[in-house]
Amino acid sequence: MNSHRSWVQPFLTTKSLLPENQESPIEFIESDTVDSRLFYRRNHFLYPVFPFNSYWLPISGAVTRSKLFSMDDLFRFPSKTIKIVLECAGNKRRLFNPKVFGEQWGKGAISQAVWKGVPLRILLESAGIKEGAKEVVVEGYDYGPRSDLNQVCPYARSLPLEKAMDPDTIIAYEFNGRPIPFQHGYPLRLIAPQWYAMASVKWIKHITVMDSEFSGPFQSIDYVYYPHKDNEKDARPVTEMNVNSTIQNPQDMDILNAGTHIIKGIAWTGKGRITMVEVSLDKGHTWKQAEILRHGSTEYSWVRWSYKWTAFERGEYKIMSRASDSFKRKQPSQPFWNRKGYGYNAVDHIKVKIE
Repeated sequence: MNSHRSWVQPFLTTKSLLPENQESPIEFIESDTVDSRLFYRRNHFLYPVFPFNSYWLPISGAVTRSKLFSMDDLFRFPSKTIKIVLECAGNKRRLFNPKVFGEQWGKGAISQAVWKGVPLRILLESAGIKEGAKEVVVEGYDYGPRSDLNQVCPYARSLPLEKAMDPDTIIAYEFNGRPIPFQHGYPLRLIAPQWYAMASVKWIKHITVMDSEFSGPFQSIDYVYYPHKDNEKDARPVTEMNVNSTIQNPQDMDILNAGTHIIKGIAWTGKGRITMVEVSLDKGHTWKQAEILRHGSTEYSWVRWSYKWTAFERGEYKIMSRASDSFKRKQPSQPFWNRKGYGYNAVDHIKVKIE
């Protein structure tokens, strides 16, 4: 007998239309890779318009020879394929208390895919990096007005030279075995593993090697942790993803029958690997270890975890999950509050009712 499930499909959740910002239905993602239809979308501006048919990638700045690469040139270089989790720095922003301004992302500004491309290092070495080079700026074709600066700005970000030269930092041209979909950066997107996804610039227009510090607004104003509401003391840049987990099943405010249930979810980190996921059913007084399912996981991907729970007593329950990584980082009970709402990684929790 066919079930309705065969034709019921999850959809993205719209957070804004202009620019388009859409959240992945993370509770319903059961595969290790997310297709483009369900991969979350984060934009600061409207989608760019540029000439696909005469696309070239220039590299200039503190290099011994400026270069101009065609797509065919890039295909001829040795390629690298990596499966990585991309998480928006604002993922879970709506969970902060006190509330912060900005796109009110829930838990779905995160997705995972397999990206293929050429290591940025190879392109930089072919251009020759001059002594004294410090940062590599990647500028996208997307741009728009910023009222705080009263000017039009492109989306551009820099990586420190060490991160740019990491063999796993790639200029990607494929997404899950196909050309990158336009909404996700076609024809070329930077992929910077383990950093929040603001670093993975889409629709690459230009790469510039700098011997000074880049100070574009998406580097020096946005994507900065400001721990204080009214001043800039102790500000620091947003870089590596925090250790984190999300409960996918059951879902918040579900009503369940008494009996055995499988609590499951995902966990990820920007440093090392996930070593443990714990679950609490008594508001954090005690914690039990969940089973980590590493099948299909890689150095940069999320892991799946599950915990078997037998619930006979009726009532309301708070289910909590807490991940730890190999750098001894553990999800805190309270998030690190910051004015722009980045890097939320407090212990995840949902409520359910047993009837």
